[in-house]
Amino acid sequence: MTARAAVILAAGQGTRMKSALPKVLHKVGGRALLDRVIDTVEATGCERIVVVVSAGPSAVRDLVVRRLGEEAVAVQDPPMGTGHAVMAARNALTGFEGDVLVTNGDCPLLSPVDLEPLFKLRSEGVDLALLGFEPAEGLLYGRMITGTEGTVSRIVEPKEATPEELAIKACYAGMLCAKKDRLFGWLDKTTNKNAKGEYYLTEIVALAAAEAVFTKAAIVPESSVMGCDTPMQLSQAERIYQDRRRAHFLAEGVAMMAPETVHFSWDTEIAAGVTVEPFVVFAPGVSIATGAVIRAFSHLEGAVVRSGALIGPYARLRPGADIGEDAHIGNFVEVKKVTVGKGAKANHLTYLGDGTVGAGANIGAGTIFCNYDGFDKWETHVGEGAFIGSNTALVAPVTVGAGGFTGSGSVITKDVAPDALALERSKQLESPGWAARFRQRKQSERAAKKAKP
Repeated sequence: MTARAAVILAAGQGTRMKSALPKVLHKVGGRALLDRVIDTVEATGCERIVVVVSAGPSAVRDLVVRRLGEEAVAVQDPPMGTGHAVMAARNALTGFEGDVLVTNGDCPLLSPVDLEPLFKLRSEGVDLALLGFEPAEGLLYGRMITGTEGTVSRIVEPKEATPEELAIKACYAGMLCAKKDRLFGWLDKTTNKNAKGEYYLTEIVALAAAEAVFTKAAIVPESSVMGCDTPMQLSQAERIYQDRRRAHFLAEGVAMMAPETVHFSWDTEIAAGVTVEPFVVFAPGVSIATGAVIRAFSHLEGAVVRSGALIGPYARLRPGADIGEDAHIGNFVEVKKVTVGKGAKANHLTYLGDGTVGAGANIGAGTIFCNYDGFDKWETHVGEGAFIGSNTALVAPVTVGAGGFTGSGSVITKDVAPDALALERSKQLESPGWAARFRQRKQSERAAKKAKP
């Protein structure tokens, strides 16, 4: 198989997003647009990936270096069009021989299946393979003008197209594939003699046609190549993505009574036999085992939920939460960085942060793991079969031994031995008749105020 490389264009400023965050760092399915495109081209087998970024330090450059290394960064400075952006990647592809895929960095719904036809066309002798689509509304897109045998001869922009050309449905998606030497040879012949003074990638189509080389297009669904230039387009991409994920999980045997209200992330893992009630959000890093039930209005992130566990309603699982088999995490319970053992229960109004809860333990309502002293986080460990009374504050670092009890309303600052009872309360005092005397006095005071002229 011919070697493959990819050039991803990510130097645009994305001003129409009206956000300080660079366009390609906005997220769909909880993952940055650029991350998603890198995932896609990696999955096509590209051995070299170059991302074109703007000049200067930036979060986009940081993402590229973190994922692909410094050698994957190509800088476009100053920005002078899409063709100029691809030319900026030339040095980063030194030593590579093979096919180069050019794609945009803001297409979160693009998949390897969409790109594979470009490589297939190349293997069949097509010199320049283009990716096209048939939009529902084509006012903004360049038409691919074809000649004999379906060969694309040029791309015409809508403002310059004749009525006959505007009637053409197939539009250019901004992505192509060609042998490296030919691609950069055509780019070297492009000019910036246009209104914007920029070098356009689309110009190479006409240059290729002038050489009588074979140029053809593969057509993919419009949603596959949609970019995210505005908040509206970003929301549209998110909706399509969520619909796809819902359909996937339903087909895999996940029960959802109102799937349109459930939101997934790119890496959500849910086994067959799980039930998900309405209005549940799965942020990144969640894995749910078979038989678990995620009840309504729960939010999960960076958490593992094991077989048979019951979560919610109105539960929040934060990163590091590991909920054991048949455990219960109920309404208004928050769990962060705590491993909850098999069959343990924290059914309501509780915060569990940093530590462990042993198998079969019962955490009463209003329990708090007091894990933060303003500077450091400390751990709380509740042993197997322990019983934590309602409204207990466990001040970390502290351990309640297996089978230990704490009395309701206690503030536990010292370790509790196994099978021991720990109480921390002041002595209850009672003053007979105090309430009646108090009410009488207050009523007299109120009457006196009203009597004043």
